[in-house]
Amino acid sequence: MNPPPSNDDFALLVAVLPPPLQTAVLRLPEAELLEVVMDLGRPPEARLVGRVARLSDEPVAQEALQAVLSRVGELGGDNRAGIERTLHRVSAIRNRQGRVVGLTLRVGRAIHGTIDMLRDLVDSGKNLLLLGRPGVGKTTKLREVARVLADALGKRVMVVDTSNEIGGDGDIPHPGIGGARRMQVSRPDRQHDVMIEAVENHMPEAIVVDEIGTSAEAAAARTIAERGVQLVATAHGNTLENLVLNPTLSDLVGGIQTVTLSDEEARRRRTQKTVTERRGTPTFDIVVEMVNREEVRVHRDTGAAVDRLLTGAEVGGERRTQQGDTVHVEAAPEVVVATPPGGHVPRGTPALGAPRPGPTRIAAHAVSRELLERVLRDLPVEAVVVGRPENAELVLTLRSRANSPRLRRAAERGGARVVAIKRNSSTEIRRALRTEFHILEGVDPNDVRDAVAEAEAAIQRVLTDGESVPLSPRPSRLRKVQHTLVVRNHLEAVSVGSEPLRHLVIYPMGAGMVEVPDLLQSQADEDPPDDDGDDEAEDTGDDSEAPREDEERPLS
Repeated sequence: MNPPPSNDDFALLVAVLPPPLQTAVLRLPEAELLEVVMDLGRPPEARLVGRVARLSDEPVAQEALQAVLSRVGELGGDNRAGIERTLHRVSAIRNRQGRVVGLTLRVGRAIHGTIDMLRDLVDSGKNLLLLGRPGVGKTTKLREVARVLADALGKRVMVVDTSNEIGGDGDIPHPGIGGARRMQVSRPDRQHDVMIEAVENHMPEAIVVDEIGTSAEAAAARTIAERGVQLVATAHGNTLENLVLNPTLSDLVGGIQTVTLSDEEARRRRTQKTVTERRGTPTFDIVVEMVNREEVRVHRDTGAAVDRLLTGAEVGGERRTQQGDTVHVEAAPEVVVATPPGGHVPRGTPALGAPRPGPTRIAAHAVSRELLERVLRDLPVEAVVVGRPENAELVLTLRSRANSPRLRRAAERGGARVVAIKRNSSTEIRRALRTEFHILEGVDPNDVRDAVAEAEAAIQRVLTDGESVPLSPRPSRLRKVQHTLVVRNHLEAVSVGSEPLRHLVIYPMGAGMVEVPDLLQSQADEDPPDDDGDDEAEDTGDDSEAPREDEERPLS
């Protein structure tokens, strides 16, 4: 049966529970209750903010589940039902025969003031996407957005309510959405059709949609945005990066594509010839990552944020927190704007694919993860081993597997450098990592850091100004480290002078050979050695830091 309308929504939810559970739930703090879980043959539980409380020691019987189902609306195609004129949601778990064996009763609340952190974004008229994991409060904020748009801003608002979670169950919408109108969806797979129907039939100025989750719904969202209607929606995902890597929903933020650059463009960008770029204009102008109910991170320019993400730069984002009625805004850290295709590299721009803050993420592909972790424990580096190449900054693989199409795609998605080794041995892994992390036996680490920092700054100047840059005199082993960085950035370098004043001069690609032909013989100590030696020689444990050309070659 359907309970009569009432202002006491929480009491209506409690009323559908069996009497013993009603008493137990009423003892709990109402403001902290998130949901009640009833699974066949298990004790019922109440999930609160930060904890779980057992409601009874008696396991749930089939009769108790049927008693709850008889007091709520009919289950739809998405296995959800509601309580009329309330925002509560009842979700069912079925066995293979279709019988209900579990229920989740989610508490729905209309809380005014929940979008104080986002009010300026809603007022802007731009398309807004709320991103967050389940249970973080996306729907509650979305409901308040609908009310503010309709009542405070006086817009014609249409809510596309697939599971009646925004406007409540029944034919009359819950007061929580204010003056917004509501279109219910007969089946979950028709949400995209109703989204288009709302635009074509009802002349809205704003559309509110919960849980965009399919490619059809993403395409419908783009259609709505291109028709000049403000769109506010939610999607599952912790961060913007999750959305970019989700092939179904990446179009919401512009989509991604793999392009092949010319040799000149690859040198200018300091990256591989095959790179990942944003495909088009994002559907949503602003993306809000919901960290928790009191904290969000705002990306005011979705396109620029995605570009930075794809280039490996810091994504940035404005941090906002709410304490009571006070909203604290922490300005976004200054980030370097990503270089657009064909654009000029501005001074100070970090190399594309530059490592992100924190430990370096390393993935093992066709290489023993146990060996890799063992070697890392013995090296003075800050690094962690991750399971998937697309989540790594550095991928270690065998030379025979380096050109695997699957690995190429994964590395391109994450912008990882791929380093190939001959064999799956600790000696090979150690040699590769010592080269990557510039570890020189018997050399002061501070001297190495100084040499690397000087080379990186000089490389940036050469890429920006197109002019040669001399480096300070360094010992041979440090010059080799600097030369490795030069080659990796598609530039040229020659050694000039005599010891102890011998040093590198870095040139744009092609310039060094033309301007200093008489110096070619003098750079022999920086040239990477040939990798034609036999296997026995490689297993002697020699930890030479000289870069190996085949191990440095990126997938392109």
